[in-house]
Parts: sequence; structure tokens; C-alpha cells
Amino acid sequence: MKKLYTVIIAALCVPMLLTSCKKALDNVDENYSVASQIFNDSTLAVLNLNYIYEQNLPGWAGISPSSAISNPTGISDEGYADVKFFRGTLGVSEVGDIATGVNVTNNYGKIRFINTFIRDVKAGSLPAGTKNRLISQALFLRAFRYFDLVRLYGGVPLVLTPLEAVGDEAKEAALVPRSKTSDCIKQITADLDTAIKYLPKKWASSADWGRFTAGAAAAFKGRVLITWASPQFVTEGVSDPNAPASIPERWESAYNTCKQAVTLLGTDWKLNTSYQNMWFSEVSNPEAVMVTGYNNLTTETRKPNTYDNQARPAYMGTGSSSTYQPTWEMVKAYPMLDGKAPGTSTKYTYNDQNFYQNRDPRFNATIAYNGAVWPLIGNQNYRLWTYFVSNKTVEPGTASTTGFYCRKAVDPSVLQSNVQFVGTDWMEIRYAEVLLNLAEAAAATNRPQEAYDNLILVRARAGIEKGADNLYGLSAGLSGAALINAVMYERQIEFAFEGKRFWDLRRRKLFASVLNGKVRTGRQINLNAGAPASLSTSPYVGRDALTNDQAYAFFTILPKNLDNGYTIAWKDEYYFFGIPQATMTNNPKIQQNKGWGGNFDPLQ
Repeated sequence: MKKLYTVIIAALCVPMLLTSCKKALDNVDENYSVASQIFNDSTLAVLNLNYIYEQNLPGWAGISPSSAISNPTGISDEGYADVKFFRGTLGVSEVGDIATGVNVTNNYGKIRFINTFIRDVKAGSLPAGTKNRLISQALFLRAFRYFDLVRLYGGVPLVLTPLEAVGDEAKEAALVPRSKTSDCIKQITADLDTAIKYLPKKWASSADWGRFTAGAAAAFKGRVLITWASPQFVTEGVSDPNAPASIPERWESAYNTCKQAVTLLGTDWKLNTSYQNMWFSEVSNPEAVMVTGYNNLTTETRKPNTYDNQARPAYMGTGSSSTYQPTWEMVKAYPMLDGKAPGTSTKYTYNDQNFYQNRDPRFNATIAYNGAVWPLIGNQNYRLWTYFVSNKTVEPGTASTTGFYCRKAVDPSVLQSNVQFVGTDWMEIRYAEVLLNLAEAAAATNRPQEAYDNLILVRARAGIEKGADNLYGLSAGLSGAALINAVMYERQIEFAFEGKRFWDLRRRKLFASVLNGKVRTGRQINLNAGAPASLSTSPYVGRDALTNDQAYAFFTILPKNLDNGYTIAWKDEYYFFGIPQATMTNNPKIQQNKGWGGNFDPLQ
């Protein structure tokens, strides 16, 4: 996709951020004079807005460049990374997203630029309708920034206008205390309500593809309210007997917003017909409710996504190792073709030796395993071989740590020499999330049929068999917690390696039950003695002629611990991270969270 968001030139950007020393004592505010000229011109105002999009839209897996959560896939059960979160050794200052310095790349630096933009658009002479559309897009991104902070720490300082930068009074005014979490959520939803009110349901020109719509604002608000209603923001510990299991009015609000999102998105947004190929549809992709555009252009500044290069095997790209590697736990989690969990299906038997047989079609769209046909490097019949001969991998270079690779959204049409320039767009909110958010809220508000209806839409698109009961493998008669668990399971499969599993486990406070006391595992696949020469000679000689079943007859699959020397020990206090000490030193009015030596209650 050609990148929509052209970065504003320095001559327009810098006057908004800096005041000339030469003019510091002049009566005329040259900074604002320049801003007023910019915001009387719709073209220049849009260029400034494009810069804000560029600074704030998340990258692949929802990652912001300055975030301490740099790879949420590795802090879950779907992928592997050796992290302090799971060793239980995370320090108070190690999730530093709240930041202390004045820098446009951190959350408050970005919020300052957004607030400045809103102020200057309001002061300009553009028509009211134009102002409302510009401001609403900026408010969406301010809500996005504050939600990023709130889900990490709870309530944070709410700064809604650009603070002055010079003088003792300005310094004192900048010492803003933390607002209650509830007040932050109220402001986030208010910003999104304004966006819902003034943004179009669909932009008239394809040149505006990727700009926020009213439906996107409602969808993001649904995500915010689903999180606010979840156990992370309701219960004190993992199991506080005196705390409510849920707050019904929060779930009702989340349900109404999720319904509104579906209505506003209308018929223009829907599930893409192809789960496997939806990432390669760009302009007018019906799945892409909120999207970050990338490009692989050679005629202007390139903006590659980096994900494709990091996901594929090292010898197929330009990296030294693959970042996105499925665990055995994730491999086993996928349902069978009839939608039933492995071991429970009466139609399709499961065993660990032939784990790849008769799985949910999303398995083959996501998991690359030993012997899988994976059309890469210009070969439509290419098979991935990751096994070991005499304890040595047949893969050139660095082999996968887990024995598997993630193939989701890896573009098979890209030649090996160009993988560092892949421009596949990132969908931060897919239409499938809108449906599953609605399913979760429906389940939590005693609307089980609506939850089933939306789960079925997602499963039917995936290619799961309908079954005689038309439930696509779902158990009949579920309600309440059991139905919510079915939604969470569906999210685990549908959004694998999209960065959502970490946040789901955290908001649902599931780390203790899913991971604590355990180790994540991979698999090493060894070639047995007496195997055909085509399997034991140098790479790729003759082995593509074998089917998986023929080849796997000569393999032994062995377990491999990934979390070596420890078991996972996620702590309760990680559900709200500590405020870095440098932040509190910089602003003494900021209180530390409970669980980290302070008295601030993130549940208020």
C-alpha cells in the first residue's frame, strides 16, 4: 500500500514545538503566528494531522517503538522469549512507557503534539465541519495514547492542553498528579464519542483509506470498555472473596458500544473471505477497521513493516533468527477440523506424532512446521524442513528455538532479496475483533445466542466444518463464564501472533491459571536410524517428493523445555506495573501503585 501519511516537512513541524531564542522577549508570539497561518489552510492542517498519525499508529503486533512491551507474543503461551515478566524479577522502573523527558517519541510527548494540534485547529479559520473532522482524528489518537498508559499503570496524569514550557509557574503547573483510573476511562470514552459523532462512516476518496471512521472509533471504544469491565480493573488479587466478580453496568456499556460499532461499520466492513490472504488485501480491505499503512516503494521514502523479515526462517530473509516462533502449547491449542479441541473430537483423532493432520484451517495459515508446504523464495512447492540428523539441524544457519515458525501474514510472493522491504499493512483492529468483542460482552450480559452467532461467523470464515448441529464445533448450551471461556479460546486462535494474547491474559487475570508454575516447550524432531538417504543427505535433496505422512514415519518428536532453569512466575502486581522512580523524582505529585510500595489504587 502506498503510505497515506506523508511526514510533515521540518519547516512546518518545528515552529509548533520550539520557540526561537532570538524572539523570546518579543511581544509577538512568532510560534503562534506561524501556527495560525498553517491552520487557516486545510492542506497544511492535514499535513500536520498526517504527522500525528505517523507518530501514533502502532506497528505490527500493536507495538509502539518506545514501549517496554516490545514483543507481547513472547510474554504469553503462544511464543517464546526469556523475559523478566515470567522470571518474576521485573523491577519497578522497567516498564518505562510513562517516561520523564520532553520527547516527541514518548507517550506524553505525543500527547503534547496532539493537544497543540487541537488547540491550533480550534483557533484557525477553517470551516466548522473541517475543524471537527481534523480534531476528531486527533482525539482518537489521544484516546489511543491514554488507553496505552491506563492498561499499563491504571490512572495517569490527564493533560488535555499543551503545557507552557518556560518559567517557574509553568514548571509548577506541569506537576500534574495522577487522575483516578475511572476519570481516565471517562476522558478516553469522551474523546472517542466526539470522534464517533463527527467522523464519516466511510471516507469518500480511496486516497483517504486508513483514516479513522466513526465505526473505527466505536470499535476502539468497545476494546476500551471490554478492558475496563474485565477482572484486571475489578478485583484486587487473583481471588479476592470480597470483590465483585464483575460490575454489570460496565459490561452493559461495553455491549452497547460493541453493537454500535457493528452498526456504524455497516456493510462496508466485514470478515475478509480469506483468513490466510486477508493481510495482502490493502485499500478497501473489509477486515481492516483500524490499519497502519506500510510501503515498499522505491520512488520515495520506504516504510517497510520489518515483521515479514523477522517471522520467516533466518536463511530466507536478512535476519539472524526468527522472532515469532510458536510454542508446542500453541501448536496443540488449535481445534480439529470439526472445531473440537484435540482429543475430544469423535470424528478426527489426534496424536502428537501426526499433530498437523485434520486441524482447524487457521493452523496451516499460521503454523509452519517440519514438512509443511510453504510457498516461499519463488517455489510454490517448497517444503520447510526443520529436523535434526545426528543432533545437527538440516536448516542452514540458525534454526527455530521451538521447532516451529509463524507463517501468518508472511508474503509468499516476496523474493528473498526484498524481504527487508515488505510493505504489508498492519490491522490493529480487524473486523473479527469487533465480532468477538461483541460476543464477549453478550456472554457477560446474558445474551448467549448473540455470543454464539458472532462466534459462528468467525469459525465459519475460518473453514471449520458446520457439523450436524450447525454450531461449528462449539458446545451447545453454554452461558456465563463457560461461554466467555469459549470466546477467549476463539481469540487465542483467531488472533495468534497479533499481540493480543498477552493483553487478554492480563485483563482477564489468567496468567496464574494458564502459565504460572509451568514451562513453555518446543519440539525437536530427530531423524531415526535407517531413514532413506533422501532425508539424511545435504539439504533439500529429494525429500520434497515425500508426503508428510511418509516422512514422519522416520521421525521421532522429542520435548524441549524453553523456560530453562525456572518455572513461570508472573506476579499479581504485574497486572498494574510500577511507576518508574525517575518519573516520581521528576514529578513528586505522582503516587506509586499499590503492590510497588505506594498507595495509589488503580481500581478506583
